[in-house]
Amino acid sequence: MKHKRLFKLAALFVVLAFASSAQASDTAPLTNQPAGKLANKTPDLEFIDTSFENASPLWYEFAADGTIVIHLLYDQERNSPNRAAGHVHFLLRAKPGAKLTIEFKELDNVWNGKPGSIAKELKAVSISENGRDWKAVPTESLPENRVRLAVEMPGPRLYVARIEPYRLSDLDRLLVSIRSNPLVQITPIGKTVQGRELEIVRVGDERAPYRVFLRARAHPWETGGSWVVQGLINRLLKGDVDAQKFLRRYCLYVLPMANKDGVARGGTRFNLQGQDLNRNWDKPVDAEFAPENAVLEKWLEQMIAAGRRPHLAMELHNDGSGLLHISRPPVVGLNRHVERMATLERLLRQHTWFTEGSTRPVFHNAGTLGDGWMERYGIDAVVHEFNCNWIAGVKDFAQGRHWQSYGENLATVFYEYFGLVKP
Repeated sequence: MKHKRLFKLAALFVVLAFASSAQASDTAPLTNQPAGKLANKTPDLEFIDTSFENASPLWYEFAADGTIVIHLLYDQERNSPNRAAGHVHFLLRAKPGAKLTIEFKELDNVWNGKPGSIAKELKAVSISENGRDWKAVPTESLPENRVRLAVEMPGPRLYVARIEPYRLSDLDRLLVSIRSNPLVQITPIGKTVQGRELEIVRVGDERAPYRVFLRARAHPWETGGSWVVQGLINRLLKGDVDAQKFLRRYCLYVLPMANKDGVARGGTRFNLQGQDLNRNWDKPVDAEFAPENAVLEKWLEQMIAAGRRPHLAMELHNDGSGLLHISRPPVVGLNRHVERMATLERLLRQHTWFTEGSTRPVFHNAGTLGDGWMERYGIDAVVHEFNCNWIAGVKDFAQGRHWQSYGENLATVFYEYFGLVKP
């Protein structure tokens, strides 16, 4: 009997000791906790909503100090070590006035087979109460490729995005607004992996002396290109004397959103078959894995067969540097191509806020659209990155209105370019 009482007391002591230990671990910092010992919630946050168009795939948990730890989900390239998780777009639902601390994890990406991290590039995010009016705010870098964001809730809802979003619905509104314009032709060219329609938007007369091609959103998170395209199209359709002058000299062709599936699903880099749409342009496209590129390749080759080869092509992207990537594939006449691109760079500096410069002469990123179209089709082509954090030329955070103004000024750049260069 005595032994039974002692056994019960010992068991009670173990239970109390375990409870005390668990309570102590629940109040410790996240970095010192064993697996599974995280706080259940933070009282000010109701929910992180990702149920809307273009939202990030993610999951989240809470540190004991109330920090909201967000784990972004990677997308992966087929038969490659490359992976990416750089898209940020979610909706905080929390108490008005609450001060929330958010930490982003899973930022260690692999690019061209090389380990890296977007933590160095994630220096700011954009926030919005209504999902339409955005402002940029800085983030804080942490050790081990982590990034922290502190926000105060202005109301019960606050959207957070890496850069100002541009969604399928935004493109649809643009296309509706221009479709009836006699200067515009919108031509379906094929479908994405999931069956979304891809279109080429032509602005101007196809009989104009010169032709320019632009493509945006091969990588879904990189919204800057969409804003640039919108600004350029609207400028050319303004109908003033300058717009008429521009369109007498050149005709614009645009694929405004190459990776629609990725944009809809909140992807970062690849299409739904695990293909990077800004790679493998140095060889014929595999239509099974990259139908988005296959239909563009078919359209381009039909244009060439009809005697309407583009004289200049520009592939639009975002990164942390904002450089102009001048293609240097091993082709005859490369020096003349480089000279023409130097003229383009000079005009960008003259007529836009572009100040970042171009890649070094030794740079060669084989298989990009800029590189592949030059090598296979003899088209002057470049990849134009836009800094996702800071625009030095306007001394401001990267925002949609700045990229739209850049697109507006591209109309002048192209006009001057074809006045100086005769491809």
